[in-house]
Amino acid sequence: MTDTAMQEMIDNIRYYVTENFQLSGMSDDELEERIRNLVEDRCMQMGYVPVEQRVTVAEQVFSAIRGFGILDLIMKDDTITEVMINGPDEIFIEKAGRLQKLDKHFESERRLEDIIQKIVGLAGREVNQANPIVDTRLPDGSRVNVVLPPISLKGAIVTIRKFSKTPMTVEQLIKYKSITPEIAHVLEILVKAKYNIFISGGTGSGKTTFLNALSNFIPKDERIITIEDSAELQITGIDNLVSLETRNANASGSGAITIRDLIRSSLRMRPERIVVGEVRGGEALDMLQAMNTGHDGSLSTGHANSTRDMLSRLETMVLQGAEGLPLEAIRQQIASAVDIIIHLSRLRDKSRKTMEICEVCGYENGEIVLNPLYVFEEDANSTLTKVSGSLKRTKNKMVNDHKLKLMGYYEEI
Repeated sequence: MTDTAMQEMIDNIRYYVTENFQLSGMSDDELEERIRNLVEDRCMQMGYVPVEQRVTVAEQVFSAIRGFGILDLIMKDDTITEVMINGPDEIFIEKAGRLQKLDKHFESERRLEDIIQKIVGLAGREVNQANPIVDTRLPDGSRVNVVLPPISLKGAIVTIRKFSKTPMTVEQLIKYKSITPEIAHVLEILVKAKYNIFISGGTGSGKTTFLNALSNFIPKDERIITIEDSAELQITGIDNLVSLETRNANASGSGAITIRDLIRSSLRMRPERIVVGEVRGGEALDMLQAMNTGHDGSLSTGHANSTRDMLSRLETMVLQGAEGLPLEAIRQQIASAVDIIIHLSRLRDKSRKTMEICEVCGYENGEIVLNPLYVFEEDANSTLTKVSGSLKRTKNKMVNDHKLKLMGYYEEI
């Protein structure tokens, strides 16, 4: 059966089912079985149809009625890391770090918007003309951003960052050559000694992935509070774990719960560590104050192009939360709160690398002092299309070792 004939059969059976079945009174299992029987009957009339095609037709008809249509097929492909839908006729995916356009499309703008409402509704959120932008997640944890017309001129826009079925571990980071076993050991010590660590990088550089891996070093007997826009962190092995998620305002403009609200609330929940998925606004001030008031060992991420740029971004974000605060006071807050900045980058060959591990040493002469401990260096095997190299230890000694000594660790890092 050709692809065109198969698509025609899917459309015909879907139309028949929606017109003739009492869908509201049928369970998923019952509907699935009825669809399979219909497909078998149609295929017998056509003669020989391979089993794989029969299964595909049945799956796609069910998916179009109770699932997410074409999206279900795309989400089943584990090699796809990101999905970008620019209106009903354009679907782009990311595979192995590279973008490509799919030769698939949604039946109509209405069908795409129905799927969007289904996705948003499953997470208890709402999106409409009054509230046309929403961040949410799929049942498997994949992160979803939706922008509706008239904000988007091309139709409904959906961007999905797929959720990894296997939580990222430090062993995998070593395997991917993002870090070395020696650096992994150093990071483990820093996390256990409760250094406040900030992970910076551009879009798609692997910040959340790296944060997941680092979180596995947190001692299992601690109380952890995670705070995110849409929950994606996969922290395993911690019994006393509380996951908090923001909420958008409803249609009347009330009921919003921000990251800032959640950080403030978390301070009353006796946290031993606070993990903020991403700091991007005024909540940076609350995060820094938490780090400065006995909540050591906090972990977070932020968008930046370098470690120095991350400090500038933090200054800007703090000013969003407290206009009129002197820049000197902000820099002193940052210098005393943040201990380590790990900078990640996506390089010209689309590979993700750890570029720098830097210590924040304090505040001197109006500037925050940085002490690079590890820096990525390309080697002779690098070309224009392939990056080869590794993180190298600088000659700089680690300055702030008081937390290491409190932990009972006296070796030099």
